[in-house]
Amino acid sequence: MRSNARPTTAVFLDRDDTIIRDPGYLGDPDGIHILPGASEAVRVLNESGIPAIIITNQSGIARGFFTEETLEAIHKRLTALLSGQGARIDAIYYCPHHPDGVVEEYRLTCTCRKPQPGLLLRAAQDFGLDLMKCYLVGDKPIDMETIHKVGGRGILVGTENDMAIDAKADYRAAGIKDAVSWILKDMIQ
Repeated sequence: MRSNARPTTAVFLDRDDTIIRDPGYLGDPDGIHILPGASEAVRVLNESGIPAIIITNQSGIARGFFTEETLEAIHKRLTALLSGQGARIDAIYYCPHHPDGVVEEYRLTCTCRKPQPGLLLRAAQDFGLDLMKCYLVGDKPIDMETIHKVGGRGILVGTENDMAIDAKADYRAAGIKDAVSWILKDMIQ
């Protein structure tokens, strides 16, 4: 049901513990485990004509745990696995930097590492988005802080224990399916 007009709204998705299980510095494409409901949630966004865009900090590159080429292979496999379940990710933006990194070219403080909004700003330019109409689904307070810096809405996902953390979320969801359901309802209000 995608219209011919450029979208002004998108749903940004954190990667680790939002779409896939986070084993800690995932450096192997075969280590991807898609979380229950993630494919279905992304498919609902696709069917609604809303871009589904991953934004993720990947400091494992700056820390020397894996390379950008490895990360590209991981993301290629992730998109293939989701595609096999009828779900499409429209884009993936990542930050390879960390100020304490051991790889010199990536050891820096940047504007793309969450909670800085650089990845959102780049996606907004690429997709013609109004960030104040966008949402970010993530599992950490840093995700909420990132989207709030640009005036968007943040949805925190996780278990009940995770929900006890101090995060200024616009909605606290049990998982990504619940988050997407809330977003679609919020969009029509």
